[in-house]
Amino acid sequence: MANEPRLVEVRRNVLKRNDVVARALRENFREAGVTVVSLVSSPGSGKTAFLEKTLTLLQPRYRVAALVGDLATENDALRLARSGAKVSQITTGTLCHLEAEMVRGAVETWNLRELDFLFLENVGNLVCPSSYDLGEELRLVLLSVTEGEDKPLKYPTIFNSADVAVITKTDLAAAVEFDWPAAAANIQRVRPGMRVIQVSAKTGEGMDQWLAFLEALRTPAQTRA
Repeated sequence: MANEPRLVEVRRNVLKRNDVVARALRENFREAGVTVVSLVSSPGSGKTAFLEKTLTLLQPRYRVAALVGDLATENDALRLARSGAKVSQITTGTLCHLEAEMVRGAVETWNLRELDFLFLENVGNLVCPSSYDLGEELRLVLLSVTEGEDKPLKYPTIFNSADVAVITKTDLAAAVEFDWPAAAANIQRVRPGMRVIQVSAKTGEGMDQWLAFLEALRTPAQTRA
């Protein structure tokens, strides 16, 4: 107990430093005209499949890239590279989340003006990432139909820190008897007014709606002819 005040202070300092870097990143991203979207979810939510589909569909019209955070392997980065997008791996080691400094280090040699969209795939975790701003414009929290309708109630902080909830693997909803009204009610209970998008990376269901939402984020000056 004697060390608790010191641990709290250290945590505050870490988060403060992260916020300073994140603000600088956000300014750089905006000046470069790149729209930055981060994705958070628990393992097995279909986050990588969803991102791969997104990159593949955006690739013909936009300049897209992704940074992938993982504890050890480069499996997700290799998978995303199949889309033809620029992909870079961030190996976090023992850390269960990405931090703004990691993102800054990964993009410091990039010409951000050559990008339209940059996606940040966080480590599979619904706890730690909620506290760390990465300089993104939009944060998505993903919930698969196979995880259950009560996920927002179990992890309210991550839903409160996100802008949009994406329900994935909708093609399996009937098989797992997913309760759509209960899921919607739980999301709204935690974050009233939160936008919810339903997708299946396998069948493509809902991807048009998702892409239209993404494209609407960009200003006319940012949109290429």
